[in-house]
Amino acid sequence: MEPSLDKSNYYTDTDEMINWFEKSAENAAAVQRQTLRRILELNHGVEYLKKWLGDIRLQDENAMESLYATMVPLASHADFEPYIHRIADGEKAPLLTQDPMRTLSLSSGTTEGRQKFVPFTHHSSQTTLQIFKLAAAYRSRIYSIREGGKVLEFIYSSKQYKTKGGLIAGTATTHYYASEEFKIKQQHTKSFTCSPEEVISSGDYKQSTYCHLLLGLYYCDEIEFVTSTFAYSIVQAFRSFEELWKELCHDIREGTLTSRINITKVRKVVLGMIVPNPELASRIESICEEVEKENWVSIIPKLWPNVKYVYTIMTGSMQPYLNKLRHYCGDLPLVSADYGSTESWIGVNVEPSSPPEKVTFAIIPTFSYFEFIPLHRSKSQSYNNSHKDANLLANDDFIEDEPVPLSQVKIGQEYEIVLTTFTGLYRYRLGDVVEVAGFHKKTPKLNFICRRKLILTVNIDKNTEQDLQLVVERGSRILISKSRAELVDFTSHANVSKRPGHYVIYWEIKGDVDENVFGECCREMDASFVDHGYVVSRKTNSIGPLELCIVERGTFKKILEHFIGNGAALSQFKTPRCTSNQVLLRILNVCTIKRFYSTAYG
Repeated sequence: MEPSLDKSNYYTDTDEMINWFEKSAENAAAVQRQTLRRILELNHGVEYLKKWLGDIRLQDENAMESLYATMVPLASHADFEPYIHRIADGEKAPLLTQDPMRTLSLSSGTTEGRQKFVPFTHHSSQTTLQIFKLAAAYRSRIYSIREGGKVLEFIYSSKQYKTKGGLIAGTATTHYYASEEFKIKQQHTKSFTCSPEEVISSGDYKQSTYCHLLLGLYYCDEIEFVTSTFAYSIVQAFRSFEELWKELCHDIREGTLTSRINITKVRKVVLGMIVPNPELASRIESICEEVEKENWVSIIPKLWPNVKYVYTIMTGSMQPYLNKLRHYCGDLPLVSADYGSTESWIGVNVEPSSPPEKVTFAIIPTFSYFEFIPLHRSKSQSYNNSHKDANLLANDDFIEDEPVPLSQVKIGQEYEIVLTTFTGLYRYRLGDVVEVAGFHKKTPKLNFICRRKLILTVNIDKNTEQDLQLVVERGSRILISKSRAELVDFTSHANVSKRPGHYVIYWEIKGDVDENVFGECCREMDASFVDHGYVVSRKTNSIGPLELCIVERGTFKKILEHFIGNGAALSQFKTPRCTSNQVLLRILNVCTIKRFYSTAYG
């Protein structure tokens, strides 16, 4: 049985929470069939399902999975968009769920360049609470924290607004931080965020970051761990800290608040929390003066002596920030946060001591019904063509086999995840590529590989986000070894406006670099793409030399501000690693100060 989602019945005991999950994992196949049956029973008769099932009730659990997969087709967001827009406009008929929808989530928009509406229900907040409690239970087995301790959380809400039909729309994180479940989570995990709601929801990420830092420093001896949704937020906060520390010390010494905080409700609540503390300000100042000389290495454990670990999402597009995060964290453990999407939570990190590069996520079989499309990497276009007669579906980046249920996945195989959710998405292609790394009891443990849509391709070449990250890592090693500079951030673009098309990689750098070093980095990256289609195309000049564009400092902050200006929250922001978004390309190209072309293929 799943723990009751009634507020009176929340699991508060760590062992009880873990025992519930272990039992679910042991019976994952049966639990998945029950989950599918519950979803279909709850939403029987909704317009979307009637289109495929009519009035048929799928009740035989033994045949249900195969019948469901036969009768209901795979779908993308575009298939649900008309229904979601009708709901947003106020249509009352049961279109996707029998329970009326009152809230819609906005995706970050960093993958496709535009935000999408995704259904958000009470179930979404409840599963968020449940996974946070479950993850905290597993962490507490390794890292014990004081009851009633504080957490330095770099979390941010964006503005909520009402749709034409009166539904509340905003990011999923915004909905969660405004929910009762967020308060309950703090009570149950016995860890309390040091920033009040007014700071989290200020709507100005710079003012929120300053106040998070100020209050984190003010309560520095009480902080038990540091966290954010994504690693980017922590790195961004401490890059800001390098510039702001003297101002922060002044505010702590005097019990004042800098004039840069001009939102009335934020000023009022923060000034009500602090009093002058000259002794603490002097201690922080002394630490910062020393650590600044060492380029801020280990600043987090030095300022927060009781912190046990740093907890955030570090997989996928967050992996490039790991080096900088380790730089700030020193020897503190980095604990990977759990795996989810705007559409559904997916898996929990049951091995918190695993390094971020090796983390896996055990699927929680009660949260949604999961299917998996087996994916096979093609070596070249001719390899694709040779499979045309097989029972495989050719796609732009992988060759697909027929979807399988959770009980039939195989270790070492890559899959795209397909979701059927309690919130009204049916056989929804998530677009995440994962590898099955093993099993926890009988539920799969997933290793996140990449987003399918983030693909660099010009000709017969196919390079994923992961391929790009490996290549950039090779180039940045040269940068670090031959200069005192560091790579701040990067993205890429497949430029096909001229023939032959070519890859463009944009770098933002901190520090001084000789031009010949950039040339070497460019050549190394070009030579490091191992995709057969790319290598063949470069050798025959059907793909041109890789272009490395160096952009001015602050360019990626402009990209962040573009997304936030369009309604995204910093908590949700992910730098797009590959983009064809014309607004972003305009920012990148206007800010480019140097260009280098690879000589890797002569």
